[in-house]
Amino acid sequence: MFSTLRKATTEALVNLYEPLARPFLFGLDPESAHHLTLGSLKWAHRSGFDRLMAPEIASQPVEVMGLKFPNRLGLAAGLDKEGSCVDAFGAMGFGFVEIGTITPRPQPGNPKPRLFRIPSAEAIINRMGFNNPGIERGVENVRDRKFSGVLGFNIGKNKDTPNSQAIDDYLIGLRAAYPVADYVAVNLSSPNTAGLRDLQDEAACRDLLLRLKEEQEVLGRRHSNYVPIVIKIAPDLSVDHVQMLAGVFLETEVDGVIATNTTIARKFVEDHPCAREAGGLSGAPVTDASTAVIRVLAEKLKGEIPVIGVGGIMNGHDALEKLRAGAQLVQIYSGLVYRGPALVRDVLQSIADYDALARRAS
Repeated sequence: MFSTLRKATTEALVNLYEPLARPFLFGLDPESAHHLTLGSLKWAHRSGFDRLMAPEIASQPVEVMGLKFPNRLGLAAGLDKEGSCVDAFGAMGFGFVEIGTITPRPQPGNPKPRLFRIPSAEAIINRMGFNNPGIERGVENVRDRKFSGVLGFNIGKNKDTPNSQAIDDYLIGLRAAYPVADYVAVNLSSPNTAGLRDLQDEAACRDLLLRLKEEQEVLGRRHSNYVPIVIKIAPDLSVDHVQMLAGVFLETEVDGVIATNTTIARKFVEDHPCAREAGGLSGAPVTDASTAVIRVLAEKLKGEIPVIGVGGIMNGHDALEKLRAGAQLVQIYSGLVYRGPALVRDVLQSIADYDALARRAS
């Protein structure tokens, strides 16, 4: 009786997001809505109310990069920039949560307004610019987390650090995050820090990853623990560029690749007034571009390095397309803004059905 009542309550609460909560939040400016949402999630977690919204789906454990993930669905970096909501997002059903991007020193990010919705395209444009409290605060925020899933710690360079010294910032981030992270994500692909994407050039990427892998070995001995390093790339790269990077990843033995970040293309929103806004475009318009990059990566990496698929997952079908393209894990962000907790349930159920079919076929 109690289980049936709880299930009905969960269903009702989850289904209220699109007709009630989203119109209210979309009536606010996007950044205010973002902060209100995070504050509400923290309150719901402290009160235990969030347990009513967690999907009742059987455990779907999977091992990737030597880590045991409760399920294949993660929260992408950018939503919990400070690492202050890890437990609340974990309670929503995510198997892993990636915080950040966090830089060595605190920085306010770019001037406001810097976040724009395009509801007609289920898209978001952001030029936040790595606004974050700095690595020390970020580490403290996650140190005492109760979340039993996997924690990713996304690191970047400060805006005023020249690319010639970028490695210093990434080393600071890696050293600080290593004791508290389950994996460290290296962000080279945000379009909102000038020149950052130049670090995806072959020589620059190879030099950076070789140095980070050397430091990973030192830190592994010091902490008696191996923390994987993954790299996040852009969707705006040519096929040749993606294949070249895949070769660099194999050469440097990076532990994983996140594909992809936001796009600077405006193909599917060019008629919208916000299309002229600078920044990275996410949501439905990047779905196919992200999946195409995953497919090229997976073909070149041949299973030697796992791929985490992110970009435009708006429903369970989108998630499965990324798994079919070669991703082992998936992440969501913009889809959560548009669909709310129902998207978590939809993706997890779709993955459960997909994995069950795969097991029967084998």
